[in-house]
Amino acid sequence: MSVPTFYGKELRWKREAAGLSLEAFLEGSFYGKSYLSDIEHGERRMPLDLARHADRVLETDGFFERRCEDVRNARRAGHARYFEQVLEAEKHARAIEEWCPSLFPGLLQTPAYARAVVLATHPLSLDDEAEEKVSARMARAQLFERDHHTPEYWVILHELLITDPILPPQEMAEQLERIVELTERRRITPQLLLRKCGTHPFMTGTAKIMTFPDAPPLFYTESLHSGDTIDDPALVGEYRRSYDQLRAVALSPKASLAMIKSAAEDYRNGKQPDRLE
Repeated sequence: MSVPTFYGKELRWKREAAGLSLEAFLEGSFYGKSYLSDIEHGERRMPLDLARHADRVLETDGFFERRCEDVRNARRAGHARYFEQVLEAEKHARAIEEWCPSLFPGLLQTPAYARAVVLATHPLSLDDEAEEKVSARMARAQLFERDHHTPEYWVILHELLITDPILPPQEMAEQLERIVELTERRRITPQLLLRKCGTHPFMTGTAKIMTFPDAPPLFYTESLHSGDTIDDPALVGEYRRSYDQLRAVALSPKASLAMIKSAAEDYRNGKQPDRLE
């Protein structure tokens, strides 16, 4: 039994022993009953504020708050510990919005692109270790293959991702064609930010905003060997406004798709795309 499943079962046992329904237990919290049900079935990890709520309602003397650290430390193969909350949140998000100034985001990467990134950031990795990370990243993209509950995914990409390749031409073409394929299947909405746009919000750092039907929104940003997940509603709101301002100075989705298609064709023909502007 996994750690999240163990503590989810414990929460359900305590809640039912107290004679509380899902709705009654959640009174005074910001979460919906589907969120709590997922926790009790081990499909989501309990956030700290909900653990404190559980301890207060169930009078468990800090039990669930203390066990939150155990759950957070229960890693899934191929992913960094700091990414666990995001990995889980992606599966339940109603909408995901990303800004990636220097790399295609993990959800959109081809195996070749993911492998290049993994080996650049972990140059001493053994082949098996690198392939485990690549496979884990590919598995995340299965959320685009669902018939139901596929999140609305919006991504803003910097022009340099198109014109400054990190892969050979044919592999670069495959990466761009992956973006085109997902767009034409109406699974994602991409926008390009051109070099000439000047100053803009998020000139440093990445941005990932996730909203949910049954929980408060989350903001995630990442650097080389660390990541930070923010759940404070006021601060998430500030990032939300900055992201909207960034979106306003990017190209339209239609124009962006046309440029990505053109660049993919250039790479297929062995030609380096010119600057997009």
